[in-house]
Amino acid sequence: MGNPAEKIILHMDSPDRSESPPSAEFLTHVTRAQRQLYGFISTLVFGHADVEDVLQETNLVLWRKAAEFDRSREFMPWALRIAQLQSMAHLQKQRRRPLYDSALLDRIAEEAVADAAAADGRRQALARCLQKLPEKHRRLVAARYEPGGSVNAMAAAVGKQPKAVSEMLRRVRRTLLDCIERALALDPAT
Repeated sequence: MGNPAEKIILHMDSPDRSESPPSAEFLTHVTRAQRQLYGFISTLVFGHADVEDVLQETNLVLWRKAAEFDRSREFMPWALRIAQLQSMAHLQKQRRRPLYDSALLDRIAEEAVADAAAADGRRQALARCLQKLPEKHRRLVAARYEPGGSVNAMAAAVGKQPKAVSEMLRRVRRTLLDCIERALALDPAT
């Protein structure tokens, strides 16, 4: 419970007090989905304030339906469908007709789900490939991508020229890319 958002959510009153709060795993799914949900909702609803409102409503529905979530299935398709329904409800409440017909909105939702699944597969492959790297290379990648990480600072820390560190990073990135591509080719569902 170190995550501040988790602390806030766990202290919210459940809409149905007889149900237990969602699991930490479910909260992690919801937290990680926020950026994708926002982006998806913004394709259907216009105006930052309206998008924020629909995202909030979507989060409330996700919270209320947490017990209905089938953990054997992917989270994002389920969450995106709820976001789609909340977007449509918002447009109806505002007495605005959607700018697109429902078939097109369904297609947008399907593509968003496919994109989310593909991105998730790439993230999983990256995580596995990072674990396969030698410890020295994992530390190098981590140092470069941490906030404020720069090749110049890394070079100074290890007593090498920035060009040498850049070349090493390039080779490690190439190794990671090759590993990810092999993993995705072997198991496209990943």
